Amino acid sequence: MGEAQYFFVSDTHLGLKYADSKERERRFVSFLNSLPKETTGLYLLGDIFDFWIEYRNVVPRGFVRVLGELARLCDEGVEVYFLKGNHDYWTTDYLKNEIGLKVIDEPYIIKNIEGKTFCLGHGDGLGKSDFSYKLMSFLFRDKYCLSALKMLHPRWLFDFAQGWSLRRRSKYEGNYYFRGKDDPIFRFADQLGRDHHIDYYIFGHLHSPAKIAIPSGGVMYILGDWMKNDYYLNFSGMNISGGSFPKIEK
Repeated sequence: MGEAQYFFVSDTHLGLKYADSKERERRFVSFLNSLPKETTGLYLLGDIFDFWIEYRNVVPRGFVRVLGELARLCDEGVEVYFLKGNHDYWTTDYLKNEIGLKVIDEPYIIKNIEGKTFCLGHGDGLGKSDFSYKLMSFLFRDKYCLSALKMLHPRWLFDFAQGWSLRRRSKYEGNYYFRGKDDPIFRFADQLGRDHHIDYYIFGHLHSPAKIAIPSGGVMYILGDWMKNDYYLNFSGMNISGGSFPKIEK
């Protein structure tokens, strides 16, 4: 048995009718199916689904092969964590009870993995951002607003959400990028590192891969999205290549 391995991925945006959505889902299924037997943990860092909301007896259509692979990994003893993103925040108990995922509600977690301390999250809302985004984020997460939305028929709500997401993607194409030391998430990490020892920060959300040292200590990785490339990180004590992004080594 080889040394334990851990994988981190975000922003597959399954269900988004952009580029070749079916091909993107096939690539993600292939990634899940190819994880080595030494895989101990898989961290899904938000926006795995472009839109996910659950009613008592209704969940979004599709993703059968993805959910099947995730269930298989859970059944085989892999700890699969699902940290909610701004697109798939509205999961309640389906992914936990039916698939076996460990669903995390907090915007980030600090976790020890094989002797290293990780700060993990999707990344949206961390650090200071503009008022309009904070207002939108609050409304999306407010339980009363969610209850009001669920009064709509699923067909209407799903169609509205999918159309809204596609319009935003088209409007802001090219505006997703990591702004380095000027980015709110960089300032968040630097401040957090003054109170906690962090070796690695891993976030998604910004759709552009990046790696940067944090002044207070540690290294931050921003995962890219899966529109064209298969971005993920692999952490282990072995020099195993992984995806289109640098691998974290012990």
